[in-house]
Amino acid sequence: MSFQQLLDAEYLLSHGGFYIVCLIVFAETGLFFGFFLPGDYLLFLAGLFCALNKIDVGIATMYFGILAAGILGNFAGYWFGHRTGPMLFKRKDSLIFKRKYVVMAEEFYQKYGGTALVIGRFVPIIRTFAPIFAGVVKLDFKKFVLYNVVGAFIWVSVLTLSGYYLGELFPSIINYVEYIIVGMIVIAFLPIIIALLKRWIKGQKEKKKQNKQ
Repeated sequence: MSFQQLLDAEYLLSHGGFYIVCLIVFAETGLFFGFFLPGDYLLFLAGLFCALNKIDVGIATMYFGILAAGILGNFAGYWFGHRTGPMLFKRKDSLIFKRKYVVMAEEFYQKYGGTALVIGRFVPIIRTFAPIFAGVVKLDFKKFVLYNVVGAFIWVSVLTLSGYYLGELFPSIINYVEYIIVGMIVIAFLPIIIALLKRWIKGQKEKKKQNKQ
């Protein structure tokens, strides 16, 4: 399997099936090197493929499999962050790790608190690093379990079931799957683009203040 195929949700579902989908979800929701993997649209397509019988499992199996993978992935991320601690911020950048993503998760966490683990499920990169950062700051484990389970339930229900029911109601939607994927990618990355734009504007303002002094 090539790197390009690893990013192709349609290919993963058609050739990898149920177990590959669960593995991808587990990696993307808790392993720091899984931030580049397809997330939201993979869940949507999983539901859609179940509705159109393009995959060899039913919607119940797919739903609970993805739900379990998403919950276990966050537990793995929390454990990694808890064991690594602040040293994670000193880790050098590499092909599979970018320190700026941890900083981004920290800012998101400071803004939303524990609910970042729920909201962050819908934001690429954040959904990978939020549970890791929760482990770094040693968020109370009982609270983490609650946010983890609730976040996974909402994320999987919204995306997988919407894909399934839209496929049931409008089977021809499969012909427009490329447009759906592009739309979902744009929507998913919009919060990150806005956050980066705000950071850039803030940096420009600070530079102007320093120049005036």
